[in-house]
Amino acid sequence: MQNLEDLAAYGMVVKHRGFTAAARVMHTSKSALSKRVARLEERLGVRLIERSSRGFRVTAIGAEVATHAETVIASVEEAERAAQLLTSAPRGAIRIACPPGLLHTALADALSQFALRYPDIRVAVTVSNRRVDLVEEPFDLAIRARERLDSESGLVVRKLGVSRRILVAAPDYLKGRPAISVPADLQNEQLLTLAEDGAESEWMLMRENGERHVVEFMPRFAATDFGLLNRAALAGVGIALVTEAIAGPFITSGRVMHVLPDWHASESVVHIAFTTRRGMLPATRALIEFLAAEAPARF
Repeated sequence: MQNLEDLAAYGMVVKHRGFTAAARVMHTSKSALSKRVARLEERLGVRLIERSSRGFRVTAIGAEVATHAETVIASVEEAERAAQLLTSAPRGAIRIACPPGLLHTALADALSQFALRYPDIRVAVTVSNRRVDLVEEPFDLAIRARERLDSESGLVVRKLGVSRRILVAAPDYLKGRPAISVPADLQNEQLLTLAEDGAESEWMLMRENGERHVVEFMPRFAATDFGLLNRAALAGVGIALVTEAIAGPFITSGRVMHVLPDWHASESVVHIAFTTRRGMLPATRALIEFLAAEAPARF
């Protein structure tokens, strides 16, 4: 780095035709510049400037070196301009990882509103249930729902809200069937659950008073997306355990019924995870602050 600094200092002396003028532009002393040029000459083993009481003259070799110094100076100035641009106004690209279940909520609208507010930022959302590696993969942040906040080394988290799963079913499915008043009654029902396969599953249901009940069952319908489970419930396939945010509008409209309203599955903490390994660009910081302010409290 010192070599480049000496070369850049020499280039400024040549560009401004003297040590005094160059020192003024660089906000340094004339003697400091003279030492840098002398050190560069010693390292190269050549005379770059012929000094005299009447001024200085750039040697033939010095002129050639000055050409390369100009390139270094131009590169440094361009890098400074780029850094100032990136740190002054949010722009560029953001790559986000998010599970599909969260995008059936108002979070999708929040991301769209962010894109409208910041037209110079390009937003790329990868929708997947896979847990991405924020250190090794080229993602700027991940939006996650976990029972606990991420505590991985090197990650920073920002809580957005909570997600609660509830039981819902279409009125047509419930019509004419025995009343469901306790979790044990679910054993005789067609159950729809979040899973990668149709293997035997279990639900841990709880009440506000701390009472818990485990329901073990073979699912009638399994999927890795809450939105699909909700649609299956709407169609009358059975009773689905889905997020409150997804089912809420359909409960309000009467298209599905809230089954066992005093019971629910464990809540998940919805949060943003990002790494400090890379310098955070203004675009990423802007998205984090926007989501923290605009995202819903319940997912």
